[in-house]
Amino acid sequence: MLTIGVLASGTGTNLQAIIDACGSGDINARVGVVVSDNEDAYALERARQHDIDARFCSACDKRQHEEMIQQTFEEHDVGLAVGAGYMRILSPRFVRQWYGRLINIHPALLPSFKGTDGQGDALRYGVKLSGCTTHFMDERADHGPIILQAAVRVHDDDSRDDLARRILRVEHQLLPRSIDLFEQNRLNIEGRRVHIKPGDSWMDRALPDVLYADGF
Repeated sequence: MLTIGVLASGTGTNLQAIIDACGSGDINARVGVVVSDNEDAYALERARQHDIDARFCSACDKRQHEEMIQQTFEEHDVGLAVGAGYMRILSPRFVRQWYGRLINIHPALLPSFKGTDGQGDALRYGVKLSGCTTHFMDERADHGPIILQAAVRVHDDDSRDDLARRILRVEHQLLPRSIDLFEQNRLNIEGRRVHIKPGDSWMDRALPDVLYADGF
């Protein structure tokens, strides 16, 4: 069974989606450890509630922080690392070590609106569609090969929080599905493209008014 190591800095709703999908059997995997750079992150409490090892790793020294993550992941025999609201940029050295086994989710349709406020940036730019993206991390922030995307409509009266909530419910689908595809060995990276091998589909879970990429 695949063991997942989750990196999270905040409330951990995407972490909860992963835990739930593992618990229901949607993913043949388990969350082995959750690591946070924020000692007060509710993600750590979520992990404890599910008897998952929860580790705070101080980020004051970046190299030491990443060495602690590496040591923790090795201790738990982690096969896939997942960024679920993790707000630190990982070093090229760490990413190279985990390339192809390190997945992230971003609340925008990459390559647009990279950075820490994809939802707000999308609203300020005036786009009509926004959404979320899962991708393999590479040495540049919010840049690696894209696994899945889903688009939602932006309404004229949307606040940033309105749009963020609409995107978040789709994140809770795309991230577990991306982990599922990885666990099934259905993701093949060729340059910037991720080819998804044929197999089962989660389209029966599609939300209304959401456009999903092939492979979902």
